[in-house]
Amino acid sequence: MSETDEDTQTEIPPDDTEVDLEAEFHSSNVQEVLDKLDRELVGLIPVKTRIRETAALLLVDRVRKQMQLSSETPTLHMCFTGNPGTGKTTVALRMAEILHRLGYVREGHLVSVTRDDLVGQYIGHTAPKTKEVIKKAMGGVLFIDEAYYLYRPENERDYGQESIEILLQVMENNRDDLVVILAGYKDKMDRFFHSNPGMRSRIAHHIDFPDYRPDELLAIARLMLAEQNYRFSPEAEKAFAQYIEKRRQLEHFANARSIRNALDRARLRQANRLFAGAGRKLTKRDLMTLEPDDILVSRVFSEGRPDTVDGAVPENT
Repeated sequence: MSETDEDTQTEIPPDDTEVDLEAEFHSSNVQEVLDKLDRELVGLIPVKTRIRETAALLLVDRVRKQMQLSSETPTLHMCFTGNPGTGKTTVALRMAEILHRLGYVREGHLVSVTRDDLVGQYIGHTAPKTKEVIKKAMGGVLFIDEAYYLYRPENERDYGQESIEILLQVMENNRDDLVVILAGYKDKMDRFFHSNPGMRSRIAHHIDFPDYRPDELLAIARLMLAEQNYRFSPEAEKAFAQYIEKRRQLEHFANARSIRNALDRARLRQANRLFAGAGRKLTKRDLMTLEPDDILVSRVFSEGRPDTVDGAVPENT
């Protein structure tokens, strides 16, 4: 005979009730999401470890609820810190899936925004903008990139603080229906939290994303090319490894984002090279393969500066 709580009249499982945690884990299909994350992102072992640990914590919490050992939804708001191109948005997307599969959010979608999506330019504009974004994100995850730009104390007419206050209220009162993930450079996020202790107190999980190593960046390049049915020739791969070493030392380096931009330019150069030799027949190998010349004409080699600021329109190819 199990015990009964006199106030709620809810049957409480006896102390010797058993649960198969492994079966619970398999039934949640969380492993599928973790495997997807492994396939999508090279390296990032500390980040992936934290995500697995968080998934385990949430799974145990769900079982504890089933056993009437906990009742409140844990604080799940997070902060992802690191340089651009380190996989923060991808991890946020997979985190939303995990939260959905474990029953912590209703839909599991990700709404990604920046300051411009939340803050208005005149009185009375910010609250509707912020509330509309929150409405879209309810039941899922709201990902705020470069979140520190919400707070601009140097501008007395800035309306970012109004957006922050609305977010704070929602983060506290709607924990069972919305998870907020703030993202940005670590030093700037630290200053943001110092200036906004209310926001800091609502963030339970802080995850730092390290920069990729050169060998990891080369592996990322291979994966990106394979996704589009391209590949390096052996000599081109050596040239690209040299490109990575040089590019990492220059300004505006953005990890995987810089690699993607460099490959886009290399594909453009390959197309020009193939077109220039249009008098000959091309094989499938020709169309797939990047050669050293497609890499070595980059300004990184000739002028010691990037071809473009990553994310901007290329100055030339």
